[in-house]
Amino acid sequence: MAAKSLTGQVALVTGGTRGIGKGIAIELGAAGALVYVTGRTMKSADGKSGSLEETAEAIRNRGGKCIPVRVDHEKMDEVEELFERIAKEQDGRLDILVNNAYKGVEPILSTSGKPFWEVEPTIFDDINNVGLRNHYFCTVFASRLMVPRKQGLIIVISSAGGLRYLFNVSYGIGKAACDRMAADTAMELKKHNIASISLWPGAVLTETIQGSENGARFRKMLEKYGKPESAEYSGRIIAHLAQNPSLMQYSGKIVITADYGEAYNIVDTDGQPAANIRSFAYLVRQVPTLSWLAGWIPGFLKVPYWLFHQASNKF
Repeated sequence: MAAKSLTGQVALVTGGTRGIGKGIAIELGAAGALVYVTGRTMKSADGKSGSLEETAEAIRNRGGKCIPVRVDHEKMDEVEELFERIAKEQDGRLDILVNNAYKGVEPILSTSGKPFWEVEPTIFDDINNVGLRNHYFCTVFASRLMVPRKQGLIIVISSAGGLRYLFNVSYGIGKAACDRMAADTAMELKKHNIASISLWPGAVLTETIQGSENGARFRKMLEKYGKPESAEYSGRIIAHLAQNPSLMQYSGKIVITADYGEAYNIVDTDGQPAANIRSFAYLVRQVPTLSWLAGWIPGFLKVPYWLFHQASNKF
């Protein structure tokens, strides 16, 4: 991808104070887009990292432009005001929306291992008010800006939890719904030349998981996966998608970051390809008695999509 290939474009990344959202915002800014980034913390306090100011500084250090906006994505009036501000400041232009904001990590970590009936049902709202409902509202408001201009890219950050059980019930419901939202909105946006995609990053060891006292189990699980993806890798994928002449062929689909990166020779921040959850080597590595075989399995051997889908719910 050419340097500053997104110059002139306007992007919005929700939930960008840390983790994947921050990484995406940095890469889109480095690619030349003007990036609006949202979060609840404008300035760090008590020595804690993770703020809009830190993300904005990281973007500017890469030569990018950023407009940080404090938004609580559980409050839809603030969400609507955000899009009204973008419309006013950018003359109605928004080219890229990345639905990344998520409030559910700590609730998931703190209830890990408990069956759903032993957890307060309000965990559903803790996970999905921001991680699903808010995404739908943002998608509606973004589409209202994109449709008149007949172009745009909407990304929702999802995961394999939409395919099969992962973490807990509320998480899976939310991710499956995100995947379906991307597919169904794509149907109605297609004639307006707007792509809607569900993006599945690989395993990412975010600051929240690293710093949580409840994160030990998940850190151990991530170690099994081998090399984790950087938070920036998803941003590299999105930046490439945004200027890909074949973008619309991906609309309505699930895009696995490692698959797309392999197709277009996009490497992670360490200069290496990302680990692919469809590769046989990756899957064999998850079985302790067989993990030694992983190094002998060629990287090009992957589980076909049709077989991968058999892991989902059935008729």
